[in-house]
Amino acid sequence: MKTKLAALKILFILSAFLFPVRLLAQQDVEGLFKSGPEDATKLINAYMNPLFKGLGVGLNSGWNTTAKSKGFLRFDLRITATAAFVPTADRSYDVNTLGLQNIKPVTGGPSTGPTAFGNDKQGATMEIYSNGTPTTQTFKLPQGTGIHFVPSPQIQLTMGLPKNIDVSLRYVPKVKLGSDAGKIDLFGAGAKVELFPLLMGKSQKLMPFDIAVALGFTRLNYSLPLHVNTNAQNSNQELDIKVNGFNSEAIISKKILFFTPFASVGYNSSSSSLKALGNYEFSTPTVLNPNQTTTYTDPISIKNNLDGFRASLGFQLNMAFFRIYGSYTTAKYDYANVGIGFGFGK
Repeated sequence: MKTKLAALKILFILSAFLFPVRLLAQQDVEGLFKSGPEDATKLINAYMNPLFKGLGVGLNSGWNTTAKSKGFLRFDLRITATAAFVPTADRSYDVNTLGLQNIKPVTGGPSTGPTAFGNDKQGATMEIYSNGTPTTQTFKLPQGTGIHFVPSPQIQLTMGLPKNIDVSLRYVPKVKLGSDAGKIDLFGAGAKVELFPLLMGKSQKLMPFDIAVALGFTRLNYSLPLHVNTNAQNSNQELDIKVNGFNSEAIISKKILFFTPFASVGYNSSSSSLKALGNYEFSTPTVLNPNQTTTYTDPISIKNNLDGFRASLGFQLNMAFFRIYGSYTTAKYDYANVGIGFGFGK
């Protein structure tokens, strides 16, 4: 029974984490498969861009909350959540800047639409062209979720090794989230080295604070069935998302009884890819045949990268075996991280 309850809790956390992806893929992104792969790729990339950046930030967050390393074989298990705040500039996009070939705003109408994490309102009305001539087909750019942050959780086990080294593991085996909710798996590994014991030996006890350097890498894989066209030929439609995150940082902290404030500076980088796999029918109307469609296989492939320096302030509260964590980070996407943990030993 306990095992089943633990599994249900993990599924709940992952489902909450991936709710924005599921919502966008199944209700909004499917409506952007218009006018062939080239235009569809540009529209989907503009709409989903904050999601890629936010997930990349989230995967890199929450690795360390103190510079002090754990004793040999001491450990803690933590569950934290990150909210990556989407800046105003990434909450909307202008189709006139995307270089679309056969899609334009209707004459006299607006040309902007909200991104995935923009305002909860419909985007501009678009018209499909054929050889420079407008056809009778129009569609609206999808609305945003009204949520201006990208959520992501982290489940992490950290253990102390000799020589003042901590190692951390993030792992979720491939889990099916539901009959139509897709599958997810995640793996991450990190290490932290406390510097004063390494450089100063026993005299490090004279130092009033602790300093450490750390690295972390995480990879997320997520696949989601799509239903852009509902027929037997196109029953193999699937959205494939992969996000890699790399984090390096230097941490300084000072333990004051059960309270440990910390600060860190570091460098984050992330790379993400989205592919629409399977067969898809695109609306490719002509003046003579306004209902014409064309089928393409694996038509969408998008890659995004985000990197830059960051600075964090946070704290850790130790109450016997119970921990509370919190931090705020300034970066290209600012983010907050909070969580709880359980562990034994310093």
